Amino acid sequence: MPEDSPGFVRRREDFTCAHCGREVTGTGYTNHCPRCLWSRHVDVAPGDRLATCQGMMAPVAALHERGRYVVVQRCESCGHTWRNRAAPGDSRQTLLGLMGRVVPAPPEPRRPRRGRSG
Repeated sequence: MPEDSPGFVRRREDFTCAHCGREVTGTGYTNHCPRCLWSRHVDVAPGDRLATCQGMMAPVAALHERGRYVVVQRCESCGHTWRNRAAPGDSRQTLLGLMGRVVPAPPEPRRPRRGRSG
C-alpha cells in the first residue's frame, strides 16, 4: 500500500450488482456480489475508492488458502487482477464453479507505439 494511502476505511455501502441486478446489503467489508461474485473496480487499496477505472471485475478463479476461499477477479476494462476473501453468504455453487481455473497472470504493461519516420 502506498505510504500516502489512508489505509483501509470501513464503509457500509449497499449497492445493486451491475452484473446480475441483485440488491446487496453491505457490511463494511462487502466487496462483491454474493450471488454472482462480480464487483466494480473502485479501489486502489482496499476501501479507498480511489480507482478511476470503474470497470467490471469478473470472477475468473477461486483458490483455497489457509482454510479460506479466495475469489480472484480481473477488471474487464483495464486488466487489473485482485483477490478477495469469500464471504460466508457467497454462493457456494458459484464459488465452487470457479475452483480449478488457472489464475491469470497480470497483464503486460502497454508499450508506447514507436513513431514512424518518413
